[in-house]
Amino acid sequence: MSSPATVPFIRACACGNDFLIIDGINAPADLADFTRRICDRNQGVGADGVEWLFPASGADIQARLLNADGSEAEISGNGTRCVAAYLCSEQAREKVTVLTGAGVKTCRLCSYSGMEYEFEIAMGPPKVGEELALSLASGSVRGIPVSMGNPHYVVFCDEFPSNWQVVSTAIGRHTAFPQGVNVEFVRCIDRSNIAVRFFERGVGETRSSGTGSCAAAATAIASKKAVSPLRVHAPGGVQTVRWEEQIYLRGSARLICHGEFFV
Repeated sequence: MSSPATVPFIRACACGNDFLIIDGINAPADLADFTRRICDRNQGVGADGVEWLFPASGADIQARLLNADGSEAEISGNGTRCVAAYLCSEQAREKVTVLTGAGVKTCRLCSYSGMEYEFEIAMGPPKVGEELALSLASGSVRGIPVSMGNPHYVVFCDEFPSNWQVVSTAIGRHTAFPQGVNVEFVRCIDRSNIAVRFFERGVGETRSSGTGSCAAAATAIASKKAVSPLRVHAPGGVQTVRWEEQIYLRGSARLICHGEFFV
């Protein structure tokens, strides 16, 4: 009896966002279908997405992010940290450069203990737009479009609405965003702290988001509701965002396990 074909993977987590890291040499012909299968939380390994790794020119590695539904995204700040953690575990490094769909991101190692790493990533300058009102079936909503190399829509609130996931789904399907959009509901705690809920393209509700934390923080700072550096509190943990000439994102990444997925 022949042994089944397998695909090796690393499982990693950054502030509640979980990813599988897979060498592109093992990439099947249908990357989207395989990603959906392995990310399935009942019949697969389970993850918010897969960071597929390939050789890169001008960076240490190229990371192509596919969401749990098989769609491709430009970048995940948390996923990029997980990739950096994996590379640091393979070889001692103080800096990792990752080529993403939003350009090359430089991850600087701040500290580590065992399989737990902390990085600060130079995420590039944000593009904070003007307030945009949307008409939804449930009523109107006002938010601010932001780009962190991927699209976001930031909604400020005094308290998180009980139906924020339903509203986020409708926003993501709105014609104003033909390519979809990541949605952040933001509650300002004080000038140095915000609480955020995330609803991401191709995934749904997530416990955290790196680019979402950057978008939420940049919008709060641009709106003069907060100042830099800003602590972003999410169900999965706390990240710190500072805005100088560009956005810098600091947070943890933990390597959980490795395994093989039967093809």
